[in-house]
Amino acid sequence: MHDARPEQHDDESRHQGAPDGAEPFGTPDEAGPSRRSVLRTAGTAGAGLGLAGLGAFGASGTAAAAPAPGGAADTAAAPKRRGTTMIGVPFEGRSTVRVGIVGLGNRGGSMIDLFLAVPNTRVVAVCDPVKEKTAKAAKKVTDAGQPAPAVYAKGDRDFENLCKRGDIDFVYVASPWDWHFEMAKTALLNGKHVGVECPIALRLDQLWELVDLSEYTRKHCLQLENCCYGRNEMRVLRMAHAGLFGELLHGAGAYNHDLRGLMFDPDYYEGPWRRLWHTRLRGDLYPNHGFGPVANYMDVNRGDRAVRISSFGTPARGLAAYREEHMPAGDPSWKETYIESDRTISLVQTAKGRVIRLEHDVSTPHPYSRINSLGGTKGVFEDYPERIYIEPDHSNDEWGDFGAYAEWDHWLWKEHANPPGGHGGMDYMLVFRLTQCLHLGLVPDFDVYDAATWTSPVPLSDLSIKAHGKPMEIPDFTRGDWQKARPGMDSEKPKA
Repeated sequence: MHDARPEQHDDESRHQGAPDGAEPFGTPDEAGPSRRSVLRTAGTAGAGLGLAGLGAFGASGTAAAAPAPGGAADTAAAPKRRGTTMIGVPFEGRSTVRVGIVGLGNRGGSMIDLFLAVPNTRVVAVCDPVKEKTAKAAKKVTDAGQPAPAVYAKGDRDFENLCKRGDIDFVYVASPWDWHFEMAKTALLNGKHVGVECPIALRLDQLWELVDLSEYTRKHCLQLENCCYGRNEMRVLRMAHAGLFGELLHGAGAYNHDLRGLMFDPDYYEGPWRRLWHTRLRGDLYPNHGFGPVANYMDVNRGDRAVRISSFGTPARGLAAYREEHMPAGDPSWKETYIESDRTISLVQTAKGRVIRLEHDVSTPHPYSRINSLGGTKGVFEDYPERIYIEPDHSNDEWGDFGAYAEWDHWLWKEHANPPGGHGGMDYMLVFRLTQCLHLGLVPDFDVYDAATWTSPVPLSDLSIKAHGKPMEIPDFTRGDWQKARPGMDSEKPKA
């Protein structure tokens, strides 16, 4: 009933390594640079964009994308607003949704199938530095009966040329994390709506810049969080909003997934970019899959707000132990020093006093789990395995059958009972709903403020761990608009 647990959720373009030519990430306590200007004109998007030192899109060498979080750039203070809110702003309706895809590895190479499967959508352009991948993607497009897409495979920065096209409505980014911020920024500055795989950026100043650019350009910048569209997640969402759990008090989410073998497999990621992040940060590198659904349950940014986070991390032992057992002498990984906590546990407090627990662990042996729990004054739901206990339905300290609550399934799951694609259908649901909103001119289910909030634990958990669990303030990316109730993931089926 739930998603296919063994599958990857974060396997973005596997060929692409960390950008080369950058300065080393520095010591764990190194301060970041000051925040750079947000406003750029679209005409400058092709030259001088992004962070100094970001280099090869497809390099597999060692280098880091950006300085460590910390310093003035990573304070919680909001910069002066340069646009107007994107809350409640609909897409422009269009008969055909024209999509450009950047990154065609594991994630992008599979998601293109879903963009080709949904109605009223055309894949106009594809981009990847590995020409074999663009050729394979282009063939998928023509095999689906669509015109041949434009191909961008001339080096690491050809995505800039894709973003300049006048016949693209939405740019989908599935590159390594190091490139997410710059690619999203480039798309916005070229007047495109953009959706990015997790995490959308890795520093608070980058998150603020994407918020400001979305508001200034009037284009949506979305964290494409597929787990928000899981069947269990959407059922719990509707039950929570209907009051079945009473007043909501606590929730938990995680990304606990043993990735040791994949991170040391050169044929999977085609470079060490994913593993290298374990040499740069100590905190929760991947909070979105757990945080997003729970934030939706609690209407975070829609009547409540995530206010602060305290994080704690274990020693970093798992990757080094795996390397000792499995990697030959002379392998490049032996030059790496891992500092990322094997398990990070964070507590997020909301403005209403609720508590959200987040966990991250990809370095030790254990079964896959996103935890996905929610509790209130009338009962609790816990996933992995799924079980429920709510009054008056259950008693005697015995868990109930969550399957008995199928009537609470979201309309998307009632309309698409057996969706195609990976992760139990949640990927298809995300693409179907996204392109539906673009086609019909609807407000998206989540926005740039959600993207920034769900990603903020990446830098903030790192800072908190370094400060021995000291609470770190989570910025109010909505600049006060979180106090207004508004729709979100619990949408109504469109009449059109």
